[in-house]
Amino acid sequence: MKSTNYLSTFIVISPDSAATQGTVPEKAGSIAAIQHRLLKDKPYGLTSDDVLFLTHAERAQIPKSDWKAARAEFFAKPKACLRCSPLVKQFGWGLHHDEKGRVALYGVETQPYRQLAKKADLKIVNGMRSSRA
Repeated sequence: MKSTNYLSTFIVISPDSAATQGTVPEKAGSIAAIQHRLLKDKPYGLTSDDVLFLTHAERAQIPKSDWKAARAEFFAKPKACLRCSPLVKQFGWGLHHDEKGRVALYGVETQPYRQLAKKADLKIVNGMRSSRA
């Protein structure tokens, strides 16, 4: 199984993002809305792998009883990490991964976002661009 988890890392919003603040995605059932809800409801409670799989499971309506096998199948092929998430590309959210790989989101306009983006002991990575530069 390939993992998408980061440790002690802060994913800042994409360089080409027009977002000036963290915005709640409005389209119900979208990848962005599901990821936002998961991370808002459980800050530092889920890893990147958890967020990606739970988003997939919800969208594909996979019964909880089938999650173990479905998760193994989901991660049998490499997956894009949260740097590709619409949260960092469009909606203005930075994603902090703690030392255990658990994730929390911070709006780009917030003081915690600015502090995390400058922390010397964190690896800082940009979200993926939406368009080729």
